[in-house]
Amino acid sequence: MLFFIQSRDELSFLRHFYQKEERNAANQHRSDNTWKIGELTIQPGLTYPQPSALHGRTDVNSVTNWNAPLVWDGTFDPVVTDAIYKKMDPRVAVLVFAVGKYTRFLKGFLESGEKYFLVDFRVIYYIFTDSEQDVPKVALCEGRNITVIPVPSAVRWQDVVLGRMKWAAILIDKQIRDEADYLFMMDIDSIFYARFGAESLSRLSAVLHRAYYQNTKRDAFPYERRPESRAYIPAGQGDYYYTAAVWGGYLEDMYKLIKTCYEQSQEDAKHQIEAVWQEESHLNKYLLHNKPTKVLSPEYLWSDYDHKPDNIRIIRISQLVKNYKEVRPNDGL
Repeated sequence: MLFFIQSRDELSFLRHFYQKEERNAANQHRSDNTWKIGELTIQPGLTYPQPSALHGRTDVNSVTNWNAPLVWDGTFDPVVTDAIYKKMDPRVAVLVFAVGKYTRFLKGFLESGEKYFLVDFRVIYYIFTDSEQDVPKVALCEGRNITVIPVPSAVRWQDVVLGRMKWAAILIDKQIRDEADYLFMMDIDSIFYARFGAESLSRLSAVLHRAYYQNTKRDAFPYERRPESRAYIPAGQGDYYYTAAVWGGYLEDMYKLIKTCYEQSQEDAKHQIEAVWQEESHLNKYLLHNKPTKVLSPEYLWSDYDHKPDNIRIIRISQLVKNYKEVRPNDGL
């Protein structure tokens, strides 16, 4: 499969996207009037290998049981996929938090992102930080920008994690809604190693956690198992275990997810409970009942700590080796 459509819901989304873009005065610069609403178009003359209906990867599953794509290297054509989305000319927001000593990771993340992340697409990096003076000067490609958002310092690293939902929801309402069509939440202590392209875009795209995608039974997933928490997932339920280090989607779908998870974490706080893996626990609960429209393989978030198995042909982005006790505020509290 080279490009995936997730039933009428995805087509409805694409129609909405085109209609929104047509109404947006900021996008009146378009000179190509050949495409129509709802069509998946690419420029004439684009050359690429003929797709096959019979041959593809056989070592991994490339579709979920709710008929959403499960994206691996070799399940899409990057030329075709990028060409389709470039016709839409979407604006992509990337939200990262660099608080305390995590500012040291900004330079590597941004420089590698400019080399590999949605190359030739419009991207704005929104950097939430308590140390604006430590944001490095990085050469950006055309159509790409950095916006620095000041936030307070945190006492515990768990507060940084939980605060991401709060500050993201506020910024979407205040600013991002007028500046982006898609939004990604990413951990700053990561480096892009290879192409991370438009195949990652959908209404909601979640990434399989590298530690739990191979032969792990759902009851062994580190879901929140306490019924008192709003992130609670009972034994016998669950699809996959998703990482909170990379996830994204269409802006309004992401806003609904972010706001819901923040409100549920606030409900937990009122009852003096904190989900076992903070926002990741709430994210997994949300995605259990609101299925992602694309599931991205662990290629889209690996770790430099871990050996690469044979089914991971390429590592697109990876978390860096670090001393957590040294970089996190009050680690273990």
